[in-house]
Amino acid sequence: MTSEQWDREAETFDDEPDHGLRDETTRAAWRDLLLSVLPPAPARIADIGCGTGTLSRLLVDEGYDVDGLDFSPAMIERARTKVTEATFVVGDAAAPSLTRGAYDVVLCRHVLWALPDPVAALARWVALLRPGGAVVLVEGSWTTGAGLTADETVRIVRSVRAEATVRHLPDTVYWGKEIADERYLVVSRR
Repeated sequence: MTSEQWDREAETFDDEPDHGLRDETTRAAWRDLLLSVLPPAPARIADIGCGTGTLSRLLVDEGYDVDGLDFSPAMIERARTKVTEATFVVGDAAAPSLTRGAYDVVLCRHVLWALPDPVAALARWVALLRPGGAVVLVEGSWTTGAGLTADETVRIVRSVRAEATVRHLPDTVYWGKEIADERYLVVSRR
């Protein structure tokens, strides 16, 4: 999709339970999941493809320092309103205009699959990390045929880093509904 198409999606983007995290149970599940893999706050996090800033809001509330990036100006406008304590920029997830070597974590949800060269993009994301930094990816292989399988994502990560672990996320608590596709979290610490 183009940035203009995502701009049109911005107004209703948070209506999906896993996008807006408006339900406290869903929000708590995402908070617990992310806190289980992130370093302690106040680590610095790059939220790549941040959309309306929902994960940024969750992380700032937990004491993290967050910079978000999205290529949709309308998404960034909503993120800036939602999370005034974070910094947001309009930019390309494939080549983020963020400071190299400045982050403890690069977090990206449902973006890697859509990039034309995910290996090159991931290498650029890794360059944003401080020594010992982690990459945290939430991805999926959807029933529509779009996305990446967990095995494909692990291969991409291991082409750039030595280690990748997968946690499958089939539970409805994360999505607000039953799912029939593969959704998962991949973490790489080295």
